[in-house]
Amino acid sequence: MISGSAYAKIWKEARTYALAPDQVASPLAARPYDLRHAAVSLWLNAGVHAPEAAERAGHGVDVMLRVYAKCMTRNAT
Repeated sequence: MISGSAYAKIWKEARTYALAPDQVASPLAARPYDLRHAAVSLWLNAGVHAPEAAERAGHGVDVMLRVYAKCMTRNAT
Protein backbone atom coordinates (compact mmCIF):
# COMPACT_ATOMS: atom_id res chain seq x y z
CA MET A 1 0.00 0.00 0.00
CA ILE A 2 1.12 3.52 -0.79
CA SER A 3 -0.13 6.35 1.37
CA GLY A 4 -2.12 9.14 -0.23
CA SER A 5 0.54 11.69 0.65
CA ALA A 6 3.32 9.57 -0.91
CA TYR A 7 1.23 9.08 -4.06
CA ALA A 8 0.56 12.82 -4.28
CA LYS A 9 4.27 13.59 -3.90
CA ILE A 10 5.21 11.14 -6.66
CA TRP A 11 2.43 12.47 -8.93
CA LYS A 12 3.65 16.05 -8.43
CA GLU A 13 7.20 15.05 -9.33
CA ALA A 14 6.08 13.01 -12.34
CA ARG A 15 4.25 16.05 -13.73
CA THR A 16 7.59 17.90 -13.90
CA TYR A 17 8.96 15.17 -16.18
CA ALA A 18 5.87 14.76 -18.34
CA LEU A 19 4.75 18.37 -18.84
CA ALA A 20 6.27 21.60 -20.10
CA PRO A 21 7.13 24.14 -17.38
CA ASP A 22 4.10 26.33 -18.16
CA GLN A 23 1.86 23.26 -17.93
CA VAL A 24 3.40 22.26 -14.59
CA ALA A 25 2.53 25.73 -13.29
CA SER A 26 -1.07 25.28 -14.48
CA PRO A 27 -3.78 23.11 -12.93
CA LEU A 28 -3.46 20.62 -15.83
CA ALA A 29 -3.56 17.07 -14.41
CA ALA A 30 -2.99 18.41 -10.91
CA ARG A 31 -4.51 15.21 -9.52
CA PRO A 32 -4.69 11.72 -11.04
CA TYR A 33 -8.49 11.99 -10.88
CA ASP A 34 -8.32 14.94 -13.29
CA LEU A 35 -7.17 12.56 -16.03
CA ARG A 36 -10.10 10.24 -15.39
CA HIS A 37 -12.53 13.15 -15.48
CA ALA A 38 -11.01 14.38 -18.75
CA ALA A 39 -11.24 10.92 -20.29
CA VAL A 40 -14.90 10.49 -19.36
CA SER A 41 -15.72 13.97 -20.67
CA LEU A 42 -13.90 13.17 -23.92
CA TRP A 43 -15.79 9.88 -24.34
CA LEU A 44 -19.15 11.54 -23.79
CA ASN A 45 -18.34 14.43 -26.14
CA ALA A 46 -17.27 11.86 -28.74
CA GLY A 47 -20.66 10.18 -28.54
CA VAL A 48 -19.92 7.18 -26.34
CA HIS A 49 -23.18 6.15 -24.68
CA ALA A 50 -23.38 6.86 -20.94
CA PRO A 51 -23.67 3.19 -19.85
CA GLU A 52 -20.51 2.28 -21.77
CA ALA A 53 -18.60 5.31 -20.48
CA ALA A 54 -19.78 4.52 -16.95
CA GLU A 55 -18.53 0.96 -17.25
CA ARG A 56 -15.15 2.10 -18.59
CA ALA A 57 -14.75 4.59 -15.75
CA GLY A 58 -16.02 2.28 -13.04
CA HIS A 59 -18.99 4.57 -12.34
CA GLY A 60 -22.61 3.69 -12.00
CA VAL A 61 -24.82 5.19 -14.69
CA ASP A 62 -26.55 7.32 -12.01
CA VAL A 63 -23.20 8.91 -11.12
CA MET A 64 -22.42 9.38 -14.81
CA LEU A 65 -25.70 11.20 -15.38
CA ARG A 66 -25.24 13.41 -12.33
CA VAL A 67 -21.55 14.31 -12.68
CA TYR A 68 -21.26 14.57 -16.44
CA ALA A 69 -24.71 15.88 -17.36
CA LYS A 70 -23.26 19.02 -18.98
CA CYS A 71 -21.22 16.99 -21.45
CA MET A 72 -24.17 14.83 -22.32
CA THR A 73 -26.50 17.81 -22.77
CA ARG A 74 -24.13 19.34 -25.31
CA ASN A 75 -24.03 16.01 -27.10
CA ALA A 76 -27.80 15.93 -27.47
CA THR A 77 -27.82 18.77 -30.00
